[in-house]
Amino acid sequence: MHKVVRDILRILDGDTYPHRDYLPWRKTNDPYKILVSEIMLQQTQVERVVPFYRAFLKKFPTAQALARAKLVDVLRVWQGLGYNRRARYLHDAAKMISADFGGRFPREAAAIETLPGVGHYTARAVAAFAFNSREVFVETNIRTVIFHHYAHGATKLNDRELLPIVADVLAHAGTEPRDLYARWMDYGAYLKKCGVRLNHKSAHYTKQTTFEGSTRQLRAAILRELLKKPATSAQLSHSLKRKKEDIDRELTDLQKDGLVIHTRNRFCIHGDQ
Repeated sequence: MHKVVRDILRILDGDTYPHRDYLPWRKTNDPYKILVSEIMLQQTQVERVVPFYRAFLKKFPTAQALARAKLVDVLRVWQGLGYNRRARYLHDAAKMISADFGGRFPREAAAIETLPGVGHYTARAVAAFAFNSREVFVETNIRTVIFHHYAHGATKLNDRELLPIVADVLAHAGTEPRDLYARWMDYGAYLKKCGVRLNHKSAHYTKQTTFEGSTRQLRAAILRELLKKPATSAQLSHSLKRKKEDIDRELTDLQKDGLVIHTRNRFCIHGDQ
């Protein structure tokens, strides 16, 4: 067994870092609820996600309930979490589960990955946490642990170079995959709170842009206005005090994302016409 594998297993088996078993998605094996958490956690801090996760599942407790809902209602519950495309992806995924999988959540990672908005990591994380599948994957906290114990001199590492380490840890662990990954993520989060910042060593790392004054902020503001009532781009420009060309640009992108449509000379949330 490689030393880094031994080191990681020894630490994960210990109690030198806080375990986040209080997180609500840790208390369920329901794949739909775990998918909701994974989609919400994309580019969003854990502490911000918890109240949105609870509110979302109160409104849409099952994939079937979400599939029956209108997108406008989904976006209303999602408001404040950001990256609203995720809400549409989740809505589309629920409809696909109902229509293409007969209402049964797929068990295999490859099948889960066919759901809208679900990539390689998310599919394998859902399979591991919901079905205890021995999937091998990497995410931000797992990277931090490996970089901290292994990649001291490296500048940029691709996730493909980390997967063999994850596979070895998984193979030699005496705990179930869902518990191992939970502890691994908890330890990585603990390292970050202690000031360890190593994800810049990842070839996949991109620095998140500032929200204030960004196109993301403007898109969110436009959606908030359209959730109140349909509007023209001129009306949106007036209410948001932004140039009409800026509003038009973001409306075009929101239409491409399937969040907004133009009908009867006004823009509205898709499905709200």
